[in-house]
Amino acid sequence: MPLAAAGIAPHGFPIIPVLSDDADGALETRRQMHHLGAAFTNAAVEAVIIAGPHGIRVEGSFAVVDAARVAGTLHWNGALAEMNAPCDRPLIESLVASAVEYGLPVSRVSYAGNRPDQAVAPLDWGAMTPMWFIGHDHNESGSGNVLTPTPEANSAPGVVLVTPSRSLPLPAMIEFGRAIGRALEGDVRNVGFIASCDWAHTHREDGPYGFHASAAQVDRAVVDALRRNDPGALLELDRQDIESAAIDGLWQTLMLAGVQEIVPLTFDVLSYEAPAYYGMIVATAMPDGR
Repeated sequence: MPLAAAGIAPHGFPIIPVLSDDADGALETRRQMHHLGAAFTNAAVEAVIIAGPHGIRVEGSFAVVDAARVAGTLHWNGALAEMNAPCDRPLIESLVASAVEYGLPVSRVSYAGNRPDQAVAPLDWGAMTPMWFIGHDHNESGSGNVLTPTPEANSAPGVVLVTPSRSLPLPAMIEFGRAIGRALEGDVRNVGFIASCDWAHTHREDGPYGFHASAAQVDRAVVDALRRNDPGALLELDRQDIESAAIDGLWQTLMLAGVQEIVPLTFDVLSYEAPAYYGMIVATAMPDGR
C-alpha cells in the first residue's frame, strides 16, 4: 500500500509536554504537533519511517537502525521523558532492499545484542520528539534504558530510523525518498513518513552558533517552497546560505521530495516559529485523495 501520511516535524524537545509547561516559547509548535499526530492517527498509521539528522551516522551512507527496539531518555530543567518502542523489522528489510536496488549506499547499524531481533538501539531527540506525538507518549519510568525489559505491547506504530550522511550529494536524498516510496508499494499496511527537521540555528547572537542574517532568509525560502508544494525546490538553496544558517532539515526534506515523486502529496504548513535560536516548521504532507 502506498504512503498513508507524511509530515515535517521539529525536534526541539522542550515541546514535549512532560518536559516543559511553556514549550520554551513554542506553544504553537506544540499545538500543531498534536494536529500532525491526529493526522497520523486518522490515517491509521501502523508503522512509520523517521529520517533525522541526529542518529547514528555512517560516512558516505544512509544508516538504517537494524534492531528489535529503540530506547531513550531526555532531560530538560529537571524533567524527564522516557521512551521504548519496537522497530518494524519487515519494513526495515523492504526499505534496505529498495535502497540497494536503487544503487544507494545503505548501512545497517545496531547496538547491544548481536542478533538484530535482540538488539536495542539508543534513541536521540531527533527521533524521540516526533515519536512522542504519534503515540509513544507513555513515559514509563525506567523504559528509556536500552537494557530494560521489553515493555508490554501497545497500539503505537513501530518505527524505522534513518540517518543520512551529509557527505552524500543532495540528489541522493531525493533518490532515497524514491526508494522509500517504492518500498511502501509492497506493504499492505498503512505506513507513515516523518522528516525530523529543525531549520536555521543562527537566529540569535546568544545561541551556540551566533547570529547570521541568512537564518530568516533561508527559513522563509523553506516555508515558501512547502507552501508551493515543491520541497524539491530546496535543491536550489545556496550552499553558503545553508552553512551560515546552520540548517539541519534539508536532507530529510529532500527525502520527502523523493517520496512525493512516487506518491503525490499535498503539503500544508501548520506553523513556523523561532522563539529560541532555531526555526521549527510543522507541516503535514498527505497523499492526494486521502
